[in-house]
Amino acid sequence: MVDPEGEILTLDEVAVYLKAGKRTVYRLAAEGKLPAFKLGGTWRFRKADLERWIEQQTTGDGQRGGKA
Repeated sequence: MVDPEGEILTLDEVAVYLKAGKRTVYRLAAEGKLPAFKLGGTWRFRKADLERWIEQQTTGDGQRGGKA
């Protein structure tokens, strides 16, 4: 069974999840502004990390360099 906390998402899945363009997600990951890691040259994202990142952005705890 898959542990939802440890669920790993692809760039395409994250774009849908965040309702953002794939280029935006790629850019944010490459700039280190979005929690991500590379696996075989492609970006992967842990859903729990994304949820924490969203919480930080909405509570003002995150470091904002501008609008994403």
